[in-house]
Amino acid sequence: MDTPQPTPDEILSRVLHRDGLMLVIDKPAGIPVHRGPKGGPNLEASFDALRYGLPRPPVLVHRLDRDTSGCLVLGRHRKATASLNLLFKHSKVSKTYWAVVEGGPSSDEGEIDIALGRLNEERGWWQKPDPNGFPSLTKWKVLGRGNGMTWLAMEPITGRTHQLRVHCAASGWPIVGDNIYGNGPRFGEPTLHLHAREIVIPLSKNKPPVRVAAPAPAHLHERLRACGWTGNEASTQEAGVSAE
Repeated sequence: MDTPQPTPDEILSRVLHRDGLMLVIDKPAGIPVHRGPKGGPNLEASFDALRYGLPRPPVLVHRLDRDTSGCLVLGRHRKATASLNLLFKHSKVSKTYWAVVEGGPSSDEGEIDIALGRLNEERGWWQKPDPNGFPSLTKWKVLGRGNGMTWLAMEPITGRTHQLRVHCAASGWPIVGDNIYGNGPRFGEPTLHLHAREIVIPLSKNKPPVRVAAPAPAHLHERLRACGWTGNEASTQEAGVSAE
């Protein structure tokens, strides 16, 4: 699924949070965050619409895969961007993803501790389990099951490229629609069923952290419902890894 370049109105409609330091937007699936070597639609090209009176557009402080949807954080000015970069670098930002996987784990919660390394030079970002690679840890919790699939909340403790996708595939339950590490789209449809559901950012020592949740995108609805999701965002907003 290729997503066209968002118009100013479309990108503005995706703002989930705004303060003096940062924006959190709901990234659509199917569009890269950066302009690629071949050009084409990319999220950064729409950021000018998000200045809100500031002299420069906001900038990315982390990235999501092209086919991943959900919470994406932007710094609004240089000092804010530097602070946010440090929070991400030192793993101070908590991220919870929703994934629908094929099959699924037998238990209801756990963690995946599998080191990751690059697949090869030709494949760039692609990763593989590698005992000599970088330590990589993911916590997960089952939120629902159905139709031979499992709905998971996943928290990447480390932030390796493609970490959740490789960890799920290596565990024997690839993410639905993963055309790199899994079984690929079925019937020509689903995009990757991976959504950056919630992000928690400790911006200030004197204030509670900023907590932002992105609604489940339309392409996940059918399989989430098959796993027991009711579609009631209010009741599931806190359904993350650390939920009681």
